[in-house]
Parts: sequence; structure tokens; C-alpha cells
Amino acid sequence: MSRGRFITFEGIDGSGKSTQARLLAEALAAEGRAVHLTREPGGSPGAELIRRLLVEGAPDRWSPETEILLFTAARRDHLEVTIEPALEAGKTVVSDRFADSTRVYQGAARGELRALVDRLHEMMIGCEPDLTIVIDMDPELALARGLARRSGEDRFEDMGAAFQHRLRDGFRALAGNHPDRCRLVDGNRAEAEVAAEVRRLAMGLPG
Repeated sequence: MSRGRFITFEGIDGSGKSTQARLLAEALAAEGRAVHLTREPGGSPGAELIRRLLVEGAPDRWSPETEILLFTAARRDHLEVTIEPALEAGKTVVSDRFADSTRVYQGAARGELRALVDRLHEMMIGCEPDLTIVIDMDPELALARGLARRSGEDRFEDMGAAFQHRLRDGFRALAGNHPDRCRLVDGNRAEAEVAAEVRRLAMGLPG
């Protein structure tokens, strides 16, 4: 059995990436592919427990270093328990966020710690997606949409509009720096139009 493909979605909060990840998983399943849809932080029982620590509470709940360690711990459990077994079983794994989110968020908020993020990733994760779809969207619109959800997981939205603008710049730079696996998709369009472009990109993957 051939190894499955790993597809991730990235973007600022409220950009619609979670919806697009779900729509892609449904489209791939309709094509007859075995698909596992997951998310970060979370995606495994242990990582879901850590998720609550990261996305709830005050913006200054954790020191930068502690936050990075929590994200890495959640990702390691997600990788061990969910991602790797699914890929080994030949499934296509579609994840709403992965390591690029930590790179961009830490780069936007605490640029001096980006090297630490990269070292921890190399030591503890060592895995990159086959395809990363970056949903690009106007930060003001995305922030309003994210806050309107009233999900209780608003810790990063509460960091404000300026932070969301820096995140957008970070994700756009990420896509430009990794053209081998990243594709920038305009999210300022109708949901169905975005989904159609995403499907075209993902269907081109072998396997």
C-alpha cells in the first residue's frame, strides 16, 4: 500500500480555511479516496486537551516560550496518534493548520523566537505537508467573521487587527518562500468559487 498524501490549510483566523478543509475532504471522499479530516491544535485526544489551554483565556495567559512548547507537544501527539497512522494506511490527511501556523504566529508576535520554533520542529516533528493551501483574506473582514462566531476560542482574535495584518503578511511570505508545496488562494470570494480552486489544486496530487 502506498503512503497517503498530507494536505494542510493555513490562513488568518476567520479566513474560511476550516470550511475549505471540510469541503475538500468531502470532495476527495466523493472521488473515492480514503480521507481523514483533522485540525490543530488538536486532532488527537491528548492534543485536544492542550488545545483548550492554547485557544481559551487571556492573550497573555502564557509566556512565549511556554506557548511554543504547548503547540509542539500538541503537534507531536497529533502526529504520533493521528497523522502518521493515517498516512501509513494510505489515507489522504487534510488538516486545518499544522506547523506553518506556529511559524507564522510566532514570527508575527515574537519574531525573536522563530529560530526556537524551527529547532523544535526539526527535533520533534520533522514532517512537512505535500501541499499547503494558504487562504488569503482581508484581515478586517476575517477578524469580524472570527469574532462573530463567539466560539469561546477567541484568544488570538483578541490580540487585535494589527496582529491579524501581521499574520496575513506572514502567511503571504510563507507561500512565496515555499512555492514547492504552498499555494496562495484568494479567500475574498464566494465559498463555492474558493472550493473549486482548492479542489483543482488538490486533485493534481498523485496518490
